[in-house]
Amino acid sequence: MKCSKCDEELVVRKTEFDYLGSTFSHEVPVCPKCGKVFISKELALGKMSEVEQQLEDK
Repeated sequence: MKCSKCDEELVVRKTEFDYLGSTFSHEVPVCPKCGKVFISKELALGKMSEVEQQLEDK
C-alpha cells in the first residue's frame, strides 16, 4: 500500500493510540514520510471497537 499524500510505501510499525485518557498500541501500516496511519476496516470494527467499549464501560 502507498500513502495517498506522499506516494510512499507504508511500513508496519507499533503505533500508540489514545482514547478516553488511556493509551494502547498496535502494529499498523504507517507512512515513513508523513506518519499518516492506515487503519483497516477489520481493525477498526474488531480490536479497536473492543477496546473502546471496554474503556467506555469503566
